[in-house]
Amino acid sequence: MRVSAKSDYALRALIELARSNDGPVSAEELGRRQEIPHGFLQAILADLRRAGVVVSQRGQSGGWRMARAAEEVSVADVIRAVDGPLVSVYGLRPESVSYNEKAAVLQHVWIAARHSLRDVFEHVSIAALATGALPEEVTSRTSDEDAWQPH
Repeated sequence: MRVSAKSDYALRALIELARSNDGPVSAEELGRRQEIPHGFLQAILADLRRAGVVVSQRGQSGGWRMARAAEEVSVADVIRAVDGPLVSVYGLRPESVSYNEKAAVLQHVWIAARHSLRDVFEHVSIAALATGALPEEVTSRTSDEDAWQPH
C-alpha cells in the first residue's frame, strides 16, 4: 500500500485538532504546526468537511474543529474521505474485479490485503494518534523486528 501525501497530511492535521483544547484552529496554524502547504491543506479540510470529520467556524475565533469525537474517527475514515477506498484495483473495489479462471485467485489476494489494512486502520482512532496510545492489535505488529525491515 502507498500512503498518499493527502492522507498523511489529513491525519497530521487531525492529530493537531484532537490535541487542541483551545477551540477551533485556523488552517494557517494547522499548516504551520505540521508544515503542510496551505493550499493543499485547504483542499484536504474541504474533503474532511464533506465526510463529516471536521467543521469550520467563521468569525474572529473561527477555524477548524473535529465534527465528531476523536475516538469515533478512525484512520480508515480519514483515508477514505481524502483518497477513496483503502484498496482498489485499477480504480475498482476488489470484489468488483473479474479475472479469467487462471488469474481469479488474484481477487482473493486483493480482498485479503484490504482485510489486513482494515485490521489496523479501522482500529486506530484519531484520539489514539493524538495520545500515542495505539491499540495492542497495532503495537503487536510493530514488535517484530521484520516489520521494520524494507523488503
